[in-house]
Amino acid sequence: MTVCCARLSAPSSAAVTNRYRISLTHNFPLHSKIFYTLNSLTRSKCSQAVVKSETTRNRNFAISPNSSVAVPSDDFVVVNFYRFVFIENPHDEVAKHLSFLKDLDIHGRIYLSEQGINAQFSGPSKDALAYVEWLREDIRFSDILVQVSPAINGHAFPKLKLRYKPSLVQLEGGISHLPLLNPSVRATPLTPFEWRKRLEAAHEIDVMSNSTIGSNYVLLDVRNGYEWDVGHFIGARRPDTDCFRSTSCGLTNREVIASDPLANADKNTTNIFMYCTGGIRCDVYSTILRQQGFQNLYTLMGGVSHYLNVEGPRGWIGNLFVFDDRLSLPPSAYNPDADSSATEIVTKAQGGSGNYSFANCYVCGSHVHELRHRNCANLDCNLLFLCCINCVKDLRGCCCLKCKTSTRLRPVLAGNQRYKKWHTYREVEMQSKLTE
Repeated sequence: MTVCCARLSAPSSAAVTNRYRISLTHNFPLHSKIFYTLNSLTRSKCSQAVVKSETTRNRNFAISPNSSVAVPSDDFVVVNFYRFVFIENPHDEVAKHLSFLKDLDIHGRIYLSEQGINAQFSGPSKDALAYVEWLREDIRFSDILVQVSPAINGHAFPKLKLRYKPSLVQLEGGISHLPLLNPSVRATPLTPFEWRKRLEAAHEIDVMSNSTIGSNYVLLDVRNGYEWDVGHFIGARRPDTDCFRSTSCGLTNREVIASDPLANADKNTTNIFMYCTGGIRCDVYSTILRQQGFQNLYTLMGGVSHYLNVEGPRGWIGNLFVFDDRLSLPPSAYNPDADSSATEIVTKAQGGSGNYSFANCYVCGSHVHELRHRNCANLDCNLLFLCCINCVKDLRGCCCLKCKTSTRLRPVLAGNQRYKKWHTYREVEMQSKLTE
């Protein structure tokens, strides 16, 4: 479930330096963005730098191409990036990365293949950014947009999984046969600003003509259905699958399928705007759609996480699902300084403050107010679902009555937590029996 640096060349002379500007968005209300200007000569020391300000904690930011950044060394952060590039010997590359990371406190998923790298990991910022700096010294990984966010409660992943994986994202049939290394085959990337302007213009046309979204464009959510359930762009269609692996929109040549948002799309004239969490799934799926003959394909550069960081919640409703222990993050975690007009647009779209009418309890269908999934307490089910407080109590954290009668039930999660491995609860149960 995987679910997003440019090489910093040395100055040509001692008298000439390149300067880099990076925006650090603080996760505190009423605080404006603070900009750090770094000299390229000192970037190798950036992971050791400490910003002695109380307002530097709990922030999200992106390390854009030709940028570097200094952050407090004791902060835990989550880092995401990917890059499609030819790697001749991916197994050797894995060994090299493992060697570099052996003394660093890094947990997460880092996959390499002949087509590139896809990484999501957490760790103290000094370790996490040391790995980023080491990686971006390699010209093959020189233009990766690195996204960094607060880990909140230490590591967001249980352990490190760094290995060779033929498919950097999971899709039926694999992706190794796709021409992902050719940018011209993938969709045209739009910056967050360009994306917002395109969608705003499209919505205005729809309102003026009383038409519905999809008349001359389609806003395609290339994620899992349960991701859409906690947050999405206004006007986007809910994916008809709860697993990206089995996505098939735009691929059928049979009769029109109502659940396919591309069923009625004209391959030559319809503008298709695709988005996902960090961008990699869109790059993969746009290549498939291009092979199917769709001409006007656009993706959101850096995905929703980058958009929320740059543009705030304009046009976005709810939270953003993330594939780690945090499960979901509100837009304010990415950009607490978004202007009030952005908040007003979202509030109106939702029908009022805090009224997430699109988010329903999996059990009873009532609206939920906490946009965060939980796993079924039945270990043999482990379904990820939204649930109201009443149903959590009635079903002891399970998704249905059948699961409630399971012999392998974990305790009901009290708050915003993730279940640990089964053996943890088995050992607790054994200890309880010994003390009885």
